[in-house]
Amino acid sequence: MTEREDHAVDRGFIRIGEAPEDWRQMLAKGCWTLLYMLYLAVVVGDLTDGHHTGPATVLGWAGLTVFVVVYLSMVLGRRPRGRLSRRQLTALAGLYALAVVLALTLGSVWLVLLVYVAVSAGVMLPMKWALRVIPFVAASELLIGLADGAGISRQLTLVLPTLLGGAAMMGIVQMGRTMRELREARATVAHLAANEERLRLARDLHDLLGHSLSLITLKSELAGRMLPDRPGQAAQQVADIERVSRQALVDVREAVSGFRRPTLDAEIAGARTALAAAGVAAAVDGAGGHAGLPAEEEGALAWALREAVTNVVRHSGASRCEVTIEERRDELCLTVTDNGHGPARPHGNGLTGLAERLALAGGRLETGRGPRGGFRLRARVPLTRLPEPGPAEAHPAGPATAPGERPNLSL
Repeated sequence: MTEREDHAVDRGFIRIGEAPEDWRQMLAKGCWTLLYMLYLAVVVGDLTDGHHTGPATVLGWAGLTVFVVVYLSMVLGRRPRGRLSRRQLTALAGLYALAVVLALTLGSVWLVLLVYVAVSAGVMLPMKWALRVIPFVAASELLIGLADGAGISRQLTLVLPTLLGGAAMMGIVQMGRTMRELREARATVAHLAANEERLRLARDLHDLLGHSLSLITLKSELAGRMLPDRPGQAAQQVADIERVSRQALVDVREAVSGFRRPTLDAEIAGARTALAAAGVAAAVDGAGGHAGLPAEEEGALAWALREAVTNVVRHSGASRCEVTIEERRDELCLTVTDNGHGPARPHGNGLTGLAERLALAGGRLETGRGPRGGFRLRARVPLTRLPEPGPAEAHPAGPATAPGERPNLSL
């Protein structure tokens, strides 16, 4: 449904149980309400045909006027969404009592007023009470008519409209309530989707800018130390800074557009560069063990590697960092271990966002002190490889592996 259509539904001309908001809604409600008023032609004819005495006719007109005013105020007014007020219950009970009194005093022709009582009950009462009141009104109509000597066929012509009119109004009110709940649920879903998108963008920007800015800071410091004696090397560092900043700009644009999906190969290369620039010895094993991994799982591990290396460079004070990628049962496990001073405080935004990102890919994050001190980050994702290409689609690869032998994943 488009926004314009949804707006038209919200401001629809006919909203059962809702007070009219403008003259168009008032006109529309008045039109369909007047259609039901055609039933009153029977009682109006009874008053104008001279079947009653003068005082009885005057009282009949007064009672009919009061009935119509109360009925229209109930049907055209706002339907209560919570507990009925005493005034509303009194008005409904008075409408029923007035219809019964007029029918008993002026004849069974006036039993048609009970049709409007059933319609009012369908509009005003909660479902569980309307299911009791409407049959009660119809039974009252049947009993009063039979007591007045009306035939059974004539009574059925009134009882059936009473039941059907009340049930129809109950259905329309329920449909309106369901539509309102659906609109509220859709608004809630849209709000949650917007929140999720903001969280995704926050995670992406933190991961992208944290890594890139850390690398730019390191290379800027190196360039500053090299400037007096080694201008050539300093110029190379400045060129690297320009390259990294341009790539960061591209990454941010892709993250905002939702298209960025990092790969392990690119992040492993970036990790070697960042660790070398920080003066941290790097040992990377198993870099080729992720071939055929689905993009979502590979992207989650790539973000984990980027966040882990960024933390090593910025916070650990380590001189050595080990990165391993290996299969463990039905999982692919990325482990990043350093020999720094270890965790000094609870998880920050980066690791929290990383845990959420891995959970979305069906994985999990484990952090803690390494076996020889320092800090260890371990990210696991399900090992569900993509189908391998057929013989006609396969590309030439390296040396074949013996049957049953696992390929060597070490660099």
